[in-house]
Amino acid sequence: MDTEGLLAPETADAAHDRYADLARTASTVVKEAAKRMEFDRAEFDERLTPDVYATAHDALFASLLAVHVGTVEEFEQWCDDHPDYERHVEGSDSVDHVVWHPVPFAETVVAATYQHERDAAVGTLRRIAFGRVYREELTRTGARVE
Repeated sequence: MDTEGLLAPETADAAHDRYADLARTASTVVKEAAKRMEFDRAEFDERLTPDVYATAHDALFASLLAVHVGTVEEFEQWCDDHPDYERHVEGSDSVDHVVWHPVPFAETVVAATYQHERDAAVGTLRRIAFGRVYREELTRTGARVE
């Protein structure tokens, strides 16, 4: 088993802090991409809506989530070691590998199974984890920019 990614917030407050830390970075990425596309001022103002910034912010946060990568047996052992966690598993039961992201403050682990496409599974899991757990938490408390 190995882990890739940077963000593994233990608490809801830590998730909010990391999310807030990334706001300026997400904004910079959006603006620099728009400059590279050579938007004029009117197009820049028209196309770079709050929703565009929020989407970049969400995607940046999700892309940095720490993900464990291992076998089905390793995932099952992790789950046995964390019996209080609710499990959300996407994918097939008849494959050999699992990627998972635990969310301690929600007592939830989100997982996706895969056979060969590790990178695709990691990306998919990050989007699922954000959509299933983090978006709700950040929206509930007003931290998420809409």
